[in-house]
Amino acid sequence: MKRIIIADDHSFIRLGLIQILKDEYPSVEITEVSDGESLIKEVTLHDFDLVISDLDMPGRSGLEALEQIKLIKPDLPVLILSIYTEDLYAVRVLKAGASGYMNKNAAPYELITAVHRILSGRKYITPEIAEKILAHGDIGKNPHELLTNREFEIFKLLASGKTTTQIAGSLSLAPTTVSTHRSRIMEKLSLSTNSELTRYAIAHHIISDARL
Repeated sequence: MKRIIIADDHSFIRLGLIQILKDEYPSVEITEVSDGESLIKEVTLHDFDLVISDLDMPGRSGLEALEQIKLIKPDLPVLILSIYTEDLYAVRVLKAGASGYMNKNAAPYELITAVHRILSGRKYITPEIAEKILAHGDIGKNPHELLTNREFEIFKLLASGKTTTQIAGSLSLAPTTVSTHRSRIMEKLSLSTNSELTRYAIAHHIISDARL
């Protein structure tokens, strides 16, 4: 019997994933959590065959949880789901140890395809991800790709108009820590103001005008 844990802060998303998985694996045992901290705790205490985690969650993001899981149980496969397209996060999560990355808009059968592939010991890589890996080889083609995973998360939030205090609260960080990260981000991107940061993010399709 397979044991899968699903992490997503939206209950309706978890419900949909559970239904898709149970249709394919009637005897599967599924655990569900709503945040990164709970995910790490469950993985630490129990054994699972697969982790399916959202990228954006309160507190620790799915990317941070992935990095921690790989320290605790390096052989446990993790499939990351996200609303973001492959070109923004796929290489990052694969480099962090994920077994696959999937956009939440993908058809249900694609989820089953990914789960089958990952449970058989392989990675799930879409043609888009494969093309990006071949084209870039590694992170570093654009300035924002040189940001650490934490810096990239803060960069997105700053570009979306969040204040240092708001970011500190959502990521459970001290405001001074966020300010330090902001300084490093500005230096790496050769920018001076938050408005420049926002324009950069829009130009590189990291955020859209609709999100502002």
